[in-house]
Amino acid sequence: MNISPFRPQSWLLFPTLLVLGVFFCLPLLLMFGVSLASRGLYGGIEWTMTFENYQRLADPLYWNIYGRSLVLAGATTLVCLVAGFPLAMVMARSSARMQTILLILVMIPFWTNFLVRTYAWMFLLRTEGLFNTVLLHLNIIDVPLDLLYTNGAVFIGLVYGYLPFMILPLYVAIERISPSFEEAAADLYASRWSVLRYVVMPLAKPGIVVGCILVFIPSLGAFITPHLLGGGQSMMLGTLIQHEFLVVRDWPFGSAISFLLMGLVLVVSVPVFQGQKLWGKP
Repeated sequence: MNISPFRPQSWLLFPTLLVLGVFFCLPLLLMFGVSLASRGLYGGIEWTMTFENYQRLADPLYWNIYGRSLVLAGATTLVCLVAGFPLAMVMARSSARMQTILLILVMIPFWTNFLVRTYAWMFLLRTEGLFNTVLLHLNIIDVPLDLLYTNGAVFIGLVYGYLPFMILPLYVAIERISPSFEEAAADLYASRWSVLRYVVMPLAKPGIVVGCILVFIPSLGAFITPHLLGGGQSMMLGTLIQHEFLVVRDWPFGSAISFLLMGLVLVVSVPVFQGQKLWGKP
């Protein structure tokens, strides 16, 4: 029996570990070092160790941005789950041909650059855009609504952008559930709601968890959507980091905010993945 700890298969991990080390760990360590430095008089970095950047994170000036980011990311995740679950259910229980058609329809937005799609929403939501034009012609409103550069516009853009990331994991999870479980529950006089609640949703929890993670994390750190659709009226963590790096040129504080963002992601993700192990048990 080969008891050597250096198995031949372990060498297959070397390329992956090398890429992660060079392109992830080293930049992360560099950014951590920058977060402990001081801002120069005219921007840039002065390598004087200080914890002031992390102390500034507790400034009430930034609490609204933290709260707005968490609320919008949480609301985006919830709406994507509510809207995506029925579609994933229909896809999983359709014929093979219909599944292919629906999958293509879900994937079509990825054929266009995300920035272009966000600009399209700007044309739809602006004062002279399609939505206001239709509402004015139908005499529903008398003056154009201020839809653009609001939290609502950012929320719409986030839901639109990340909905496919919720649908696809849900579709995979539900498609693996045998229809015989639903038929057995129906034979025992369970209503459709009871079948969905007590049979389908518990068995689809792995897909729900993965979908929520895939939507919540990028929504929390989103930059393009709040920058274009929210303007200066709806700043989130992603736009705050960009502002500190490129406008204020305070790289140390921008790095500290980046680590705050990673910390928030870990606080949410680790308990969820630990719960996923429990849910996965029969």
